[in-house]
Amino acid sequence: MQWVFVNTGGWMASVVLLALTLRKWMETKQYVFSKEDVAKLAKQYAGQDHEQAFSKVVVELRKRYPGHILPDEDLQWVFVNAGGWMGSMCLLHASLTEYLLLFGTAVDTGGHSGRYLAEISDTIISGTFRQWKEGTTKSEVYYPGDTIVHGVVEATSVQWSAGTWMVEYGRGFIPSTLGFALADTLFSTLDFVTMFYTVRVYVKALMLEAACFGSSPSC
Repeated sequence: MQWVFVNTGGWMASVVLLALTLRKWMETKQYVFSKEDVAKLAKQYAGQDHEQAFSKVVVELRKRYPGHILPDEDLQWVFVNAGGWMGSMCLLHASLTEYLLLFGTAVDTGGHSGRYLAEISDTIISGTFRQWKEGTTKSEVYYPGDTIVHGVVEATSVQWSAGTWMVEYGRGFIPSTLGFALADTLFSTLDFVTMFYTVRVYVKALMLEAACFGSSPSC
C-alpha cells in the first residue's frame, strides 16, 4: 500500500511540475497574435450581421497576419459537442500554442466550459452569452462588443442564446483543449465524421504554420 501511495504522489508531483513548467513557458514565449488586437478588431463589427462581420474579420486578419490564416478552401464550419453544449466553429489558425476561430450557435445551448492549460478570449459579434463562475452564486450576461476572458485552468458554466456568434482566440498549451473538445464525440454522440473534420482542419492549420515558420521573415 505504501508503494502505491509513493507512486501516486510521484505521478501527481510530475503532473504539477509539468503544468508549472508549461505555464512559465507560456508566459514568456512570443506569440503571433495579440489578444487585445483580435478583440479590438472583432469589436469593430459587433452588432452587424454575423456572416458579413466574419467575412470582414477574416479579410482584415489576413492583412495583419499574412501566412497565418487558413485559405478560403480550408475554412469549414464544424460542429462542436463538448461539456453538454453544441456549437459550431470555423478554424482560422492553430498551432501548439495558439488558435483563432469563429464560433457560435444557431440554437440555445449551455453546459460546462472545460478546464485547460490555455487562456481563451471571446468577443461577441451578436447574441448573448451568460457565464456562471466557479465559487460564485450569480451569473453575468455579456452582449455584442463585450470580450470574455476564460483564464488558465478556470472552469465556468456557460450558456449561449440562439444566434450568438463570436471571435475566439486561445493561447497556451492548445492540445490540452482537444480532449475536452472531442470527449462528447467519443463517449456520447459517436459523430466520428465531425471528429474527422476537426482533426483534419487542425492538421491543416499546423501544416500551414510549419510552412510559414520555415519561409519568409514577414510570415
